[in-house]
Amino acid sequence: MKIYYSPTSPFVRKCLVVAHEAGLADSIELLPSQAHPVNFDHQIAQSNPLGQVPTLFTNEGEALYDSRVICEYLDAIGKGGLFPSDAVQRWTALTDQSLADGLLDAALLARYEQVARPEAYYWADWREAQLGKIRRALAQFEGNMAQRANAVDIGTITLACAVSYLDLRFTDFGWRDEYSGVADWYASFAQRPSMRATELKA
Repeated sequence: MKIYYSPTSPFVRKCLVVAHEAGLADSIELLPSQAHPVNFDHQIAQSNPLGQVPTLFTNEGEALYDSRVICEYLDAIGKGGLFPSDAVQRWTALTDQSLADGLLDAALLARYEQVARPEAYYWADWREAQLGKIRRALAQFEGNMAQRANAVDIGTITLACAVSYLDLRFTDFGWRDEYSGVADWYASFAQRPSMRATELKA
């Protein structure tokens, strides 16, 4: 298998963490890319019309995207277990994944507002609205962290990748100060071999 890769993409990292957890990491070749919200990579766009990472190529040559599809595919063909079979646990994990993905979407929009939009068009209120989404998502996780503390599934993996992106790109955000339950959980979860092998690099 092959995957279009960026060392700073939390969505790519999410897929790679799943690959490690499923025992498939050594089976995936990392393809360099130049994904950008405006000047997108035309090479990626040949296989994924959105021109985004991650884009995975199966051994049969089929292109899969986005991270949610790729993660479920890797879990299905690997050791499995990251998408619970129990109905209650499954919907909890999938909802957690959706919330953490939304946190990441907001973080990316906030970053693009600051680094990709021309200065003359910068909209501070828009960026603050995205940061508000991040705070509300973290508050939701904070309230549920005790019940999820020992879970290793697609929801907790996505959350871990999300807060690691905040560490990378929002160093002044100070999320640990207000969401100490998430911070304590992440300090432990980040020590998993799958997380240590896929650390984001600026």
